[in-house]
Amino acid sequence: MKAGAAARMRLGGMIRKESLQILRDPSSIAIAFVMPLVLLLLFGYGVSLDAKHIPLAMVLEEPDADTASLIGAFRRSSWFDARGFDSIQAAQQAFDRREVFGIVWLRNDFSQRLLTRGEAPIGVIVNGVDANQARITQGYIQGVWQVWLNSYASSKGVELTQPVALEPRIWFNAAVRSTAFLVPGLIAVIMTLIGAMLTSLVVAREWERGTMEALMVTPVRIGEMVVGKLVPYFVLGMGGMLLSVAMALWLFDVPLRGSFWLLTATSALFMLVALGMGLLISVFARNQFVAGQLSILITFLPAFILSGFIFEIGAMPAPIQVLTHIIPARYFVAILQTLFLAGNIWPIVLANSAALAVMMVLFLGLARRNMHKRLDA
Repeated sequence: MKAGAAARMRLGGMIRKESLQILRDPSSIAIAFVMPLVLLLLFGYGVSLDAKHIPLAMVLEEPDADTASLIGAFRRSSWFDARGFDSIQAAQQAFDRREVFGIVWLRNDFSQRLLTRGEAPIGVIVNGVDANQARITQGYIQGVWQVWLNSYASSKGVELTQPVALEPRIWFNAAVRSTAFLVPGLIAVIMTLIGAMLTSLVVAREWERGTMEALMVTPVRIGEMVVGKLVPYFVLGMGGMLLSVAMALWLFDVPLRGSFWLLTATSALFMLVALGMGLLISVFARNQFVAGQLSILITFLPAFILSGFIFEIGAMPAPIQVLTHIIPARYFVAILQTLFLAGNIWPIVLANSAALAVMMVLFLGLARRNMHKRLDA
């Protein structure tokens, strides 16, 4: 038999062996298909960075047509659940009991100052315990106030003088839906878990079950062993990716403005990086429990916290921003958010793909170098 044919036969045998192992192990199927389903449902429906129906106290010391108009503007907004109070003391008591998150205070001279001076400042009190929620609430209040002022000036036939006229334009995610931002990034976290966790258990399982010794006495070469173990898990991981993309498009209505084939190509590149990380972990950890814990600590947690999936990298301290450059998921999250929300922005896609290609060569090369057909390896 020729050497090439023998190599193909050995490689085919390894792939068949690992494929049968996957089919006989329900946990692998669950990690590849059930876990993405659960995570996407959890984050898509259960986690939201949007602030809606914020309980807001409206203090009217002297109700009239102008204050009623302003209160109506807040009540018509989907951002607030406005409640009326007769005094600031009553509103503060509700604020202290956390029944409301903020207070808008219209003093008794509100309408008079509005008519005579053309200005009527309002008092705003916001709960600052949650700094992010406080900033969002403050911005929404300013937005409703500004829209109402423009409407009021138009109804009086006067022009509202402003030193700067703001015309906000939101690109790529015009509805400002946090789901459209979270779901693409979550695909990177899911693929990290599938690739790293599954392959981190591959070699460790062989050592625990004692089948590694039997594998070492076969003619299978190290390179064939690496490829044979990675191919079935690569197919499994890409299947999980396709499921995640389908849910993003049809269940959560996240737009895919870029090329599907470019998304598939970059996903395949990232999957090889994740497989390389998992295989490298499995080479050094000969226990499945240790390998699983290491895969969570080394791959999942950094991908979740330091990839830009939820937390903006630019807002992190400078040393942490530098640290994120060694996290593969950082580059894939940037690619995913670009392809889903912006389109084929080639400078971003190519730069981040190049970084992933370097990491793929590094991790797979290290895994190949540290796999040996001897017991003391």
